[in-house]
Amino acid sequence: MKLARRAFLHLAAGATALSAMPCIARAQPYPTRPVKLIVSFAAGGPTDILARLTAQSLSERLGQQFVVENRPGASGNIGAEAVVRSPPDGYTLLMIDATPTVNATLYDKLNFDLIHDIAAVAAVAQQPQMMLVNPSVPANTVPEFIAYAKANAGKVNMASAGIGTPPHMAGELFKLMAGIDLVHVPYRGTGAAYADLLGGRVQVAFFGPVSAIEHVRSGTLRALAVTGTKRLDNPPNIPAVAEFLPGYEAYSWFGVTAPKGTANEIVVKLNREINAALADPTIKSRITELGATTLPGSSADFGKRIVDEIEKWGKVIRAANIKPE
Repeated sequence: MKLARRAFLHLAAGATALSAMPCIARAQPYPTRPVKLIVSFAAGGPTDILARLTAQSLSERLGQQFVVENRPGASGNIGAEAVVRSPPDGYTLLMIDATPTVNATLYDKLNFDLIHDIAAVAAVAQQPQMMLVNPSVPANTVPEFIAYAKANAGKVNMASAGIGTPPHMAGELFKLMAGIDLVHVPYRGTGAAYADLLGGRVQVAFFGPVSAIEHVRSGTLRALAVTGTKRLDNPPNIPAVAEFLPGYEAYSWFGVTAPKGTANEIVVKLNREINAALADPTIKSRITELGATTLPGSSADFGKRIVDEIEKWGKVIRAANIKPE
């Protein structure tokens, strides 16, 4: 009887402790202090803009400040490594774009492995590039440009914002699928690249619609196509490259990641809140203004996209023999 009584008291005490645990957990729900959202690029670009939009929404929804911190350098590797080396407690996150999925193959020696060291949280948005040509180029369609490039092999210059950037990779994929020879001219950002594209020193580039749209509307640049799978409606009726090169697709995309090992409960909570934010009409409208579309979905969906993009761009890098700067 004494043994049974001791067992009962032990179980009762255990049950009391277990019943108290949810109360303790509820007393300190995540997050209990400010959260850093690292951006691996300078302020003002699309990754930074979307990070600030996401951070503001999460701050409002979760009652703690989500603070954007810019750590540019080394094609985004500095910011990514800072997050990888952070404690997996949900208080240091990374706003990722497509660049790290390129870097995974482009750089022989990185101090981290994107697949094994980063946990996907939630995709936020994606946007196509626009295929832009200087008006001096005698081509109004993608087939006409391909014919022109083949007739002038090695003489047509293609600008980009730097080796491994989405504009560069969109152009390299186009070159491979069209079977043409364009001379890649990398710049340190889009500003200098635009100056030379407008001046005719380079003839073609693949840049995002936010920066390109006014040049297209004013006629200072000609848009031949977009790199997504659908036509662009604003400005209207710009065709997709895939209409002429079936299977072509090159998006810039953005999402939130965390250090590997971050508790599943935190990942699920962040994913839920980010998806709720993306459903907000105000947020959707702002993202549309940026020439992008929202990407709601699970963390598993986003994780698969990261893996698929590493494989896709790895093939392009090897086929084109691209080397880092």
